[in-house]
Amino acid sequence: MPEEKNSTRKELLRLPVIVAALGYLVDMYDLFLFSVVRVPSLKSLGIPEEEMLGKGALLLNMQMAGLLIGGIIWGVLGDKRGRLSVLFGSILIYSLANIANGLVQSVPQYALMRFIAGIGLAGELGAGVTLVTEVLPKRIRGYGTTLVATLGVIGAILAYFMADLFQWRISYFIGGGLGLLLLVLRMRVFESGIYLRTKAMQVSRGNFLSLFTHKKKLLKYLQCIAIGLPIWFVVGILITFSPEFGRAMGLNMPIVAGKAVMLAFAGQVVGDIASGLFSQFFHSRKKIIALFIGMSAIMVGIYLLLPFKEANTFYIVCVLLGFANGYWALFVTVAAELFGTNLRATVATTVPNFVRGATIPLTILFLWLKQYWGILNSAGVVGLLTVVLAVIALWWMDETFEKDLDYLE
Repeated sequence: MPEEKNSTRKELLRLPVIVAALGYLVDMYDLFLFSVVRVPSLKSLGIPEEEMLGKGALLLNMQMAGLLIGGIIWGVLGDKRGRLSVLFGSILIYSLANIANGLVQSVPQYALMRFIAGIGLAGELGAGVTLVTEVLPKRIRGYGTTLVATLGVIGAILAYFMADLFQWRISYFIGGGLGLLLLVLRMRVFESGIYLRTKAMQVSRGNFLSLFTHKKKLLKYLQCIAIGLPIWFVVGILITFSPEFGRAMGLNMPIVAGKAVMLAFAGQVVGDIASGLFSQFFHSRKKIIALFIGMSAIMVGIYLLLPFKEANTFYIVCVLLGFANGYWALFVTVAAELFGTNLRATVATTVPNFVRGATIPLTILFLWLKQYWGILNSAGVVGLLTVVLAVIALWWMDETFEKDLDYLE
């Protein structure tokens, strides 16, 4: 038993795993830095308070549009050119875009830079998780992806503290600098053996359109996307626009968006660790994802319906919402495990970004319903929709815990 633990520890501390985890940390730092500095940055650009929600939604949607487009680009490149090409290219783009975000002087410039940053950010998670699942033995790959996701969520928490310590422009510069430093470490990472064997074969790799021309592949792909929707409903709407929800609830103090983001992701760190460990213990991805979707639905109901008035109670609920969101690592792992090596990076990269990009239609639906039903009721309807879709998708999904990944589509 001690020898097995030592072997597991050595496998998890391999350079590709550590670099993928650190890369996702920087990725999440940038991705959620905007949620933290949204209000102060827009105030600095001269946007009045009554326009904050609309301008903030515009910038968020531009970022998500970049993630959608970048997800397809990096996913295809990951299968055609290799996982490492994505890890290098994506971090270079979003690091430079991060620095540029700190130089913007208007909302249109800001929107363009969020779009470019979104393109760069789209490649990090999928390529990292794909690489980790391929270099680790199947008995411990759940631990590896949990490590990646956990460090990533810590990056979101780091964004809060950096924005609290420094002016918002400096916070963007710090993110860009961290990314450029990580490029140096990435020089020593090697490609996965599974991918190299596939590359030597005369098979189609990274054919994104093939996901839509084969019924079984399309259904699997849509299932992967659907199970992640509740996560980004919570992150993209309930947490990002927490100040507006706080005002609608009539809380005794204004809600600070950065604090809500930090606390939600602190909860998600614990949730990601817990879901990963539970998955390994029960030898199941599906059962644990179902458990966390159920907890997420309950916490959304509490957030929107419980008549509390204390801001501190609101922040506690944000922590619990984050914990219930802690199946992100399992969600991305399942996406990687459901498809063969010649499509794995394409799926693992596009799926999380399509889920992130789903924030666009969810936000549009939310804002449209808000005109008629108010902010709380409209959020409840959108949240219920995401949970129903996730449960239906999960019910018909295959279990992937014991699946051997050395195969082709």
